[in-house]
Amino acid sequence: MPDKINERSALLTHLIELRRVFVVCGVSVAILFCVIFGFLIDYIMTWLTAPIQARGIEIIYTAMSEALLTKFKVSVIASIIAASPVIIWQIWSFIRPGLYPEEQKKCRYLFLIMLALFLLGVSFCYMVVYSFAVDFFLVQGTGFAAPLLSLDNYIGFLLSFILPFGISFQLPAALYLTTRVGWTDHVMLASKRKYVLLAIFTIAAILTPPDVVSQVALGVPLYALYEIGIQVSRFAEKQQQS
Repeated sequence: MPDKINERSALLTHLIELRRVFVVCGVSVAILFCVIFGFLIDYIMTWLTAPIQARGIEIIYTAMSEALLTKFKVSVIASIIAASPVIIWQIWSFIRPGLYPEEQKKCRYLFLIMLALFLLGVSFCYMVVYSFAVDFFLVQGTGFAAPLLSLDNYIGFLLSFILPFGISFQLPAALYLTTRVGWTDHVMLASKRKYVLLAIFTIAAILTPPDVVSQVALGVPLYALYEIGIQVSRFAEKQQQS
């Protein structure tokens, strides 16, 4: 009976702590949303529409509420990204007590690396790949159609283009984790290259807008990250052996 009471007490403690994590994360996102929507959203919208505005193309909205709802959507996404350090820290504080000191040290670095990889993927897409994609799409209508872009459709296309890059750039970290838990090793990963290549471009076709340029733009860096992941896996094996 005492053991059952202790188990229930421990479970209740974990649930209370988990609720605290959700509350802190939710409040952080809500506060940042108010700040961004109230003071920064116009600057963010200008930055997001810059690739089109720089080409002399005017963006329109076709419904009375479209501009407001688009600003709302962008503010939500921006507030989640801005609150990501708090969210990561709260998740870390929840799982940290169950880890050994050496595991805590490795996970702390891994969280920071994953955040950096996400920001690197988004930045790489926006600054390098996206401008090329915009030029490619605009050229397709030259001579027989003029671009008339809706604000909501444009922002939706932009987000569907750059967010998969942030997610896909987590691949080296994912392969590090799978190697550490014994699911993969660098020899196995290297032997599956041709299957992975097919899977990568299939995933790219699902995650990106339905066009070849977007799929190649995501697939090529993703495969390069897989090759980097093989070396990361080799490094993880050496860590386990030392």
